[in-house]
Amino acid sequence: MRRARSLAVVGMLGVGAVSVISSTQTWIDVTLSDGAQQPLAVAGSDAIPVLTPLSLAVLALAAALSIVGPVMRYILAALALAIAGIVGVATAQLLFTMPVSATAATVAEATGISGGDAAADLVASMALTPWPAVTLLAQILLAAAAAFTLVTARRWQGSAGRKYRTAAEAPADGSRPHDAIDSWDDLSRGDDPTA
Repeated sequence: MRRARSLAVVGMLGVGAVSVISSTQTWIDVTLSDGAQQPLAVAGSDAIPVLTPLSLAVLALAAALSIVGPVMRYILAALALAIAGIVGVATAQLLFTMPVSATAATVAEATGISGGDAAADLVASMALTPWPAVTLLAQILLAAAAAFTLVTARRWQGSAGRKYRTAAEAPADGSRPHDAIDSWDDLSRGDDPTA
């Protein structure tokens, strides 16, 4: 099951990286009705404001998933599934309905005219780039990685994080050998470790 953990972590890291990159790319080219020759480029983070923070959260979830215990695996996988749902639905809505509201911030910044109706009146046409489709596919892969984690997490081998557990979580019966870290702990408590 070590491979299952690696697949889940690498899958989530890949999706998080693609989503962060996608948030900086042009999603919509907007042509204004004022006769401007140059179309406005609307970045993914402008079209869907939650894209960048949730993509960064996926990267953090993936990193944490590599070291957490069994209970936290389920919590992190559920969070990843929720993020995939939120970003996936927002991206699909933009991809299939192309709402003018997704361009409002960019149009307002370029023209100085704000307000949903005023900005919508200025938009003559909109053209999507491939990035929304790439992001939607990434969210589907994230949902698959999260579901895979929920199904397989119980059988994963012990986490790499066990070396970070506190002394309170160590076996009470002293069944493990006394090591150098225990000697330092003895010194901190004022005990002589050589005794």
